[in-house]
Formats: sequence, C-alpha cells, structure tokens
Amino acid sequence: MTDASPSSGEDDPFETLLSFRATIDNIDAALVYLLAERFRATKQVGRLKAKHGMPPSDPAREEQQLERLRALAIDADLDPEFAQKWFTFVVAEVIRHHTEAADGV
Repeated sequence: MTDASPSSGEDDPFETLLSFRATIDNIDAALVYLLAERFRATKQVGRLKAKHGMPPSDPAREEQQLERLRALAIDADLDPEFAQKWFTFVVAEVIRHHTEAADGV
C-alpha cells in the first residue's frame, strides 16, 4: 500500500488531517464489521465442535494459520509480530467462545 495523499486540501494541513482521519475512521468501521463476521463464523465452528465432542482448541490449525498470516503480513508490509499478536488475541477469544459452547453456556 502506498502513502495516501488527499486530492483536496493539500495546502491546508488541517483539511489534510481531517481527510486522513476520515479514511482511518472508515477503515476502523470496516474492521469492526469484519471482526463481527469472523466471530459469527467461529461461533458456528464452536457449536459444531461442541455437538460432536471436539476440543475447543486445535493447536495444529492455529499454528498453520499463524504461519499463513505472518506471510500475508510480510506481503502486505505489515509487521508480522503485530499480526501474530493480533491473531493470538483473536484466537484466545475464539477458544473462550468454543469452551462456552462446549459447556452449554
């Protein structure tokens, strides 16, 4: 991804700042909706696992996904350590949901 340069307000740093912030706000909103969609999918996985007595965690799958996401982060020019921290945080929440499903919560 390249640096964004707003087409208007280039002479006014405050207008430029507002433009950058609007872009950031839109991206944040998209991320929230994408995370919500991701958790809807993982909750379905949790219900399926609970129904069939499968463990809430799948360490082999998690490691495979972690390697894949680190490679994607490198390709996207994102710090792979940050991508790993994000993934680890999300997976912990997913496992919590799966455990709750298994416990019938």
